[in-house]
Amino acid sequence: MKNIIIALALVASTVTLTACTQTERGTAIGAGTGAVIGGVVTGRAGGALAGAAIGGAAGYLIARSDRSGYCIYRDRYGRRYEARCR
Repeated sequence: MKNIIIALALVASTVTLTACTQTERGTAIGAGTGAVIGGVVTGRAGGALAGAAIGGAAGYLIARSDRSGYCIYRDRYGRRYEARCR
């Protein structure tokens, strides 16, 4: 029964992500992966929630920086910024 629920959840998430932008997909995939990892590592719902928040933020940043023609650079102070690729 548990496998059927997991399979249905995966199918539903795949169908809903097809209408999303690349940034939205990255955020959703990061949040889902973070929730699974956080829940498995801690064994608690709080760990899953923290993992979802951290994974969602990381997925958003990674997907957003994957714009065509833009690169991520660091200035002399170590701060990251995006600009057109040289």
